[in-house]
Amino acid sequence: MNNRGKIINDPVYGFLRFPEAELMYIIDHPWFQRLRNIRQMGMAHLVYPGATHTRLHHSLGACHLMGKALDELRLKGIDHSREACVAARLAVLLHDIGHGPFSHALEYCLADGVTHETLSSLIMQRINKDTDGLLNNAISIFDHQYPDRYLHQLVSSQLDVDRMDYLNRDSFYTGVSEGVIGYDRILQMLTVRNNELMVEEKAVHSVEKFIIARRLMYWQVYLHKAVLGAEQLLINILKRARELAYAGENLFATPALRHFLYSRLSKKDFEEQADHLDIFCQLDDTDVLAGIKVWKSHKDLVLSCLCSMMMDRHLYKTQLSSAPLDDMLADIRKKLSLQLGLSDHELSYFAFTGTTSTSTYNTEDERITIAMKNGSQCDISQIDHALVNQALARPVHKNYICFIQPET
Repeated sequence: MNNRGKIINDPVYGFLRFPEAELMYIIDHPWFQRLRNIRQMGMAHLVYPGATHTRLHHSLGACHLMGKALDELRLKGIDHSREACVAARLAVLLHDIGHGPFSHALEYCLADGVTHETLSSLIMQRINKDTDGLLNNAISIFDHQYPDRYLHQLVSSQLDVDRMDYLNRDSFYTGVSEGVIGYDRILQMLTVRNNELMVEEKAVHSVEKFIIARRLMYWQVYLHKAVLGAEQLLINILKRARELAYAGENLFATPALRHFLYSRLSKKDFEEQADHLDIFCQLDDTDVLAGIKVWKSHKDLVLSCLCSMMMDRHLYKTQLSSAPLDDMLADIRKKLSLQLGLSDHELSYFAFTGTTSTSTYNTEDERITIAMKNGSQCDISQIDHALVNQALARPVHKNYICFIQPET
């Protein structure tokens, strides 16, 4: 095991220190290094050209913030052993290791109904088995079983170091200043009462800004209509490729991508057959991009057209609306049908509707608790004159339509 430790220069925070041998073992592991080839923000680089940072960047940043959070808590007398500190850092370092190509964009496209959280857990269990229990405590924290409950909240809650890093980092790389948060102020104001993570009352406004910044980043960046359209295009490319593969078509694909194009895999398959996880951990953005570049010349009109759109950045025209879009879809499909002569099924790749949603603050999730000066505690949405109120707690749903422009 590497005992040298490492200092990594990060453009967001400066120097990140990883003195723990356990962390360096994981950082050097091939399955973690694979995250270098998985874009953090899916297809957002087609709208924000700077958004080419990776899951590896984000994981290192979140691990760095975990260390800072634990240091601040220790200064307030909330002590934890080296073992617990390393375990918490390992848990957040590995929280995204189960992401597939282009992160959330292809979440369910390669393995039916298998989330990246499930795959992260399976990967952690495999590494733990291979290392005679190196990740025992990290898995316990990840699974919400560790006695110090607040450590899990730092890894996964509505005020975790994961969200702090991705908001800060994604804002930095996209150049969207609305996502900038006072993460250092929030970290300094963290506290623990009755084994629960809380924020001191004087940091209320910093936490409110954090929550509002998340809302703005979702609608301005993550769910930007062109980003949404680009990710739907990528999904449709993989959907069409799998459709042709299941029909017996011999498609070009790297060995890792071929395995998932020609197989129908469930969570149970991953749990019962170790080779599926091994092959998944060989899969990254480059496999999908290689396929798209070759499929651009495929004889199937739908697949070749979709791939050409992606490679040439001729994305779907996308519109968001609070009203139903069924009439608009029917009109567009009628025009496209006359122009292209495609079947109804084939047309579904070139004009379709869907819904998307996000919530600013989910009152059903791990709530953000404020430790009041008088010794009481309350949910942030219950603070007098709170910006985060019941209106902001309700999810926002929007309909979208994606289509290629019919000729006039």
